[in-house]
Amino acid sequence: MPRYTVHVRGEWLAVPCQAGTNTIRWLGEEAVRRYMKNKPDNGGFASVEAVNFFVRRCKGRGLLDHDDAVEGVLEDNEFVEVVIEGDAMSPDYIPSQPDEIYTYSKYREPGKYISLDGDNLTTEDLVSLGKGLYKIKLTPRAEAKVRQSREVIESIVKEQTVVYGITTGFGKFARTVIPNSKLKELQVNLVRSHSAGVGKPLSPERSRMLLALRINVLAKGYSGISLETLQQVIDAFNASCLPYIPEKGTVGASGDLAPLSHLALGLIGEGKMWSPKSGWADAKYVLEAHGLKPITLKPKEGLALINGTQMITSLGCEAVERASAIARQADIVAALTLEVLKGTTKAFDTDIHSVRPHRGQMEVAFRFRSLLDSDHHPSEIAESHRFCDRVQDAYTMRCCPQVHGVVNDTIAFVKGIITTEINSATDNPMVFADRGETVSGGNFHGEYPAKALDYLAIGVHELAAISERRIERLCNPSLSELPAFLVTEGGLNSGFMIAHCTAAALVSENKALCHPSSVDSLSTSAATEDHVSMGGWAARKALRVIEHVEQVLAIELLAACQGIEFLRPLKTTTPLEKVYDLVRSVVRPWMKDRFMAPDIEVTHRLLVDQEVWKVAEPYIEKYKREHIPESRPTSPTAFSLGSLMVNDKCVEQEDNDVQEKL
Repeated sequence: MPRYTVHVRGEWLAVPCQAGTNTIRWLGEEAVRRYMKNKPDNGGFASVEAVNFFVRRCKGRGLLDHDDAVEGVLEDNEFVEVVIEGDAMSPDYIPSQPDEIYTYSKYREPGKYISLDGDNLTTEDLVSLGKGLYKIKLTPRAEAKVRQSREVIESIVKEQTVVYGITTGFGKFARTVIPNSKLKELQVNLVRSHSAGVGKPLSPERSRMLLALRINVLAKGYSGISLETLQQVIDAFNASCLPYIPEKGTVGASGDLAPLSHLALGLIGEGKMWSPKSGWADAKYVLEAHGLKPITLKPKEGLALINGTQMITSLGCEAVERASAIARQADIVAALTLEVLKGTTKAFDTDIHSVRPHRGQMEVAFRFRSLLDSDHHPSEIAESHRFCDRVQDAYTMRCCPQVHGVVNDTIAFVKGIITTEINSATDNPMVFADRGETVSGGNFHGEYPAKALDYLAIGVHELAAISERRIERLCNPSLSELPAFLVTEGGLNSGFMIAHCTAAALVSENKALCHPSSVDSLSTSAATEDHVSMGGWAARKALRVIEHVEQVLAIELLAACQGIEFLRPLKTTTPLEKVYDLVRSVVRPWMKDRFMAPDIEVTHRLLVDQEVWKVAEPYIEKYKREHIPESRPTSPTAFSLGSLMVNDKCVEQEDNDVQEKL
């Protein structure tokens, strides 16, 4: 018999239904009847017949017609909500946010797996896991290590040895010994009491990253979790059952205790949970809908699930990958602006950068040459001012290799820190099976990723700071030789006037967000945790800074494409014309004032999805092949960063994908 999980005024009710005979109206009335039965005052209703309501799916928020047959519009064990007419939405019901509806619509259950062993996860892998592109399984070696570490815990419990977090309380209660009969209760109490976060829940993608990263750490075999419990965690991930995790509450000291506790809370069947099948609902119902059982915690397992830096680091992975993407594309956007402003390419000469051979600087200069070299990519715009009397450009164009370059180097440095962190054991106490003992330490402290992400925010912000100044040059007729604010009939039309103000506002906000959070510390846990990293805020604000950078560069890209309209019929280089065509495929020229926010958003999406890079990259690679001999590097100043050349004279291929392209 089909069954449906129905939400009525804060209550979740399981309603069985006779297939083929019942309507949506019947399902709503039956849910209200059961709700009234559970309330001493009948919920304030005189009768079921007196209640007016409508019914909608929890996933996607779609309204259901009262006269439709249940089996015709609902899947077995689907989640629905009955909304009483005149009611505000139930205060404990978590509606699907717009981005979560997008996530659901994009989600397809993956058929491919990533094998985790705790040692080889990459930032790219974790972001892909967050997007739901893969399921997880353990390597045989990881399974063996998990079993061995659990044997140590079982021995401690059997021998009644006093060990922190296993047979004692936590933090200030570390000297309080807990009797064996209450060790399981100790772990459940730990998870419940530490689930004290506040704020909006993490998005499904970020929750999925956090869960995947915790699995990777547990797979290292230093946490003492049982293989049975770890497999239950993996099963929840593979079913995309994602607990409600508030974004605020961690100080990044004894790990990310609050968010990881909320993660564990859902896994034990308490609190809220989200899945593409259910939307938000009580965790026990979501797990049951996917054929899963709540985890029953054994000694040490609650602590194993909540101790570590995984929220800081998982958000840090997203930050690093988005920063890398926007840094690459910032060079393309700036090159297009330089063309529109009729700048010179002399500042990107190879010899200039070889005598100051910072990796990022040389990489950016190479990209500019690959996009603007008029001998390789003829540009009618460049040819139109070949013999002008301008000697050099403003810093915002001339110094792009130096300014953008250090951003690339910053990202590379931070990526190294984050990659080490995602493959590190960050528990306490650590279980060393080869020694047959546990050791208390401080690997849970978030200072490493916190400092790195503060640095990332400071570095990436510069892309927006210099971009905003280029937008000013595009909009200012005394600097651009273009119509004021890039629009005809100025006065009647305002053009890019306020788009530039938006960019300025975002840059100003970033200046405050770039204040490092990791310079702060507050003593917590009765002075047991007397120095903390504040890494959770470092990660969240780094992501906000990066989003602002993306939005400012989206505005510059729109402005540069609009500037080209006033230089027609002249054309720029082939790769930059392809970028222009990409933008024009989603945003038409600005002939007169119109609603501008959608144009900025759709262009922002092009950058987030790396569409601008995908268009330009083949031309950068072609330029590399035609201008770089195949000799290997012979000097310390000749090298590559990632997959891009930074020296015209030699190349070092660093990954198989690049080798295949070359």
